[in-house]
Amino acid sequence: MFDPTIYDNVKVVLEGAVYDLDLDGEILITRREDLVDLSAMSRTYAIEFVRKVDFPSKAEIHLYVHLSDLAAEILENPSAKPGCTLSVKFYTEVKEPELDCKRIAEELSVIWEYRPLITQVLSYEYGVTPITYQNVITISFGRKIDESQIDDFPHLIDSALKSLAWLDERG
Repeated sequence: MFDPTIYDNVKVVLEGAVYDLDLDGEILITRREDLVDLSAMSRTYAIEFVRKVDFPSKAEIHLYVHLSDLAAEILENPSAKPGCTLSVKFYTEVKEPELDCKRIAEELSVIWEYRPLITQVLSYEYGVTPITYQNVITISFGRKIDESQIDDFPHLIDSALKSLAWLDERG
């Protein structure tokens, strides 16, 4: 038997918290990935969900750990500070990028208490006059996490749900 890594412990708690919301009927999980990249020796876990089937926006919680963090933890390197990278992504559409993206950044900054970095990437199909643009919004925390942040997960998931609700209901 092996000792679970920080990544394993964080993933299990995160996955359980999101599945509890699915079981309670608050969200619907639409995709889940649990990947091992053998070329980079990294691991990635992503879980995507929507509030309801007929709402257009999606959220994804993304957990990543690199080989250097796994090795530092397993080899018990005293000078290293191993951990995982956590981000939250939202997938939605915008019609007027200049207005909509500014409004999204302002509202999500309030919901997330001005702490994380918020980026937005727009795309559209070339050759087709865009009626709407696909917007991928990423919430990044700029630091590694470990088991000591597990108590913050309810607040993180609540902020993700508030963000998703606002994106779905904006006019």
